[in-house]
Amino acid sequence: MAERLWQRLRSMARYYAARTGEDADDLLSEAWLGLLEALEVVDLSIGDPEQYLLKRARWRLLDHVKRARVRRTEPLESVPGEEPATRRDHDQRLTDLATDAFLDRLKPTQRAIMECLLDGLTWRQAGAVLGCTSANVAYHMRQIREEYAVWSATA
Repeated sequence: MAERLWQRLRSMARYYAARTGEDADDLLSEAWLGLLEALEVVDLSIGDPEQYLLKRARWRLLDHVKRARVRRTEPLESVPGEEPATRRDHDQRLTDLATDAFLDRLKPTQRAIMECLLDGLTWRQAGAVLGCTSANVAYHMRQIREEYAVWSATA
């Protein structure tokens, strides 16, 4: 029985290695571990034990593939001895600085409108908060866009 299972486990490991890019020997060892773990709970009265053992080997092999894929996609933790700041934090700080630099160039009304819009308000809601119409907000948005075009060309 071990000889028959050896051939099938080897071909299963090669098949999944070709499909997933994992190492075939690693997958073969995982398949054997799954098979050996299943030996103690196999019930000979239910049916063919080979099918049960192969199924458990395949499950173990596929779990290994899944864990390997998750490990490859997990974010890297901070390196010991370095600041815990991530690239995303750094990018966010740069974005905040650029936004502040641009907002400093705007007139007070335009700055108030931008702050309302950055807080997630619609033009109509921003107009209601600032005591003007949405058409007035649209006018100021055109002025803001023009100022942004000038600012981004010089920056």
